[in-house]
Amino acid sequence: MIVRPTVTVSYAQTLDGRLAAANGSSRWISSPDSLRFAHALRAEHDAVAIGAGTACNDDPRLTVRLVPGDDPLRVVVDSTFRTPLSAAVLANGAAKHTVLAVTDRAPDERCEEARSLGATVLRLPANAAGRVDLGALLAELHSLGVRSVMVEGGAALITSFLYCRLVDRLAVCIAPKILGSGIEAVGDLGIGDLTDSLTLADTSVTRYGVDLVLDSRVEYPDGHR
Repeated sequence: MIVRPTVTVSYAQTLDGRLAAANGSSRWISSPDSLRFAHALRAEHDAVAIGAGTACNDDPRLTVRLVPGDDPLRVVVDSTFRTPLSAAVLANGAAKHTVLAVTDRAPDERCEEARSLGATVLRLPANAAGRVDLGALLAELHSLGVRSVMVEGGAALITSFLYCRLVDRLAVCIAPKILGSGIEAVGDLGIGDLTDSLTLADTSVTRYGVDLVLDSRVEYPDGHR
């Protein structure tokens, strides 16, 4: 069993479970009130993690600018290092508080450029799909003193953490909107029967503006945590 930080997965979705519209647009699914909740949740964690797609498409700053508190360590899970060096998590001094988790497929030159900006680049083992092994990433973050990680997305990273059964807490903002099609918040988890579903325990539901935030502990069918 790996020693790892606790993991909270948090995201905003429509009532029908979409992170974004079919064209990729996602601003703003949630209300300003629930956005402040998300920033407060960031402030509670040592690190906040996103995938390469989110870094490239949304270019978030991953700060707690809407609430009092310290900015968490930024972690970008980017197997091949697609994140632009001009991204908000690397530019204007931000790189000093950013970790890039890559595999051997990431070009050495780009890794060195990121290090020259002040970023920490972790070359980690790849899983069977050629992506960063999330267990190895969490173990490495723990060795760096990170005890809690908030995973914000996108869908591929959220799905991977749930698939690997590495999620302890789920905090989902549900906005009163329906898209009908678009990017699903959670993809295939390899679950074929209802008895094998992941369940939520100690659940609270809180209203933030027009949105509802479901906050819960995650339980797995075989008791694995």
